[in-house]
Amino acid sequence: MARQGITAAYGVRRQGVVDAEIAGIAMECRDDLLEAAVVLDALALCHGHGSSLRPCQETSTPVPRDVALRTDASDVAGELARHDRQYGTSMTDGIPAPLEEGCTDCDRDAVRRCAQDEVWATVHTSTCTPTPGQALRISSAKASAHALCS
Repeated sequence: MARQGITAAYGVRRQGVVDAEIAGIAMECRDDLLEAAVVLDALALCHGHGSSLRPCQETSTPVPRDVALRTDASDVAGELARHDRQYGTSMTDGIPAPLEEGCTDCDRDAVRRCAQDEVWATVHTSTCTPTPGQALRISSAKASAHALCS
């Protein structure tokens, strides 16, 4: 339903329709975050373990690729955690706090682990089977990450 349809439904007090459409949009946004998190995390894992950049850290020297990938992966996973807390869309328990200024490597690792758990839950739970489109996107993301790491 387009934005105009949601507005019209709201105007005639069809709150159930509005809520359903907003929930659908939230899940689509979550799918996009989850897909990006899968690819970035797989790439980061291919480059080993180590530290991440701190927020707003700027240096004149180039950032090593592995550090940049871990940072990007945790940033996207942090946004996924923020989204899941706001909309209640998590399929697992124990969503860590979203990343904030001054977060530690431990905080960044926690949101990445949570995103990994969310991927596992999305793909492997019997109570919530991903749509064929979701499964294809996740599978394609994993294949792309694998190809990039090879």
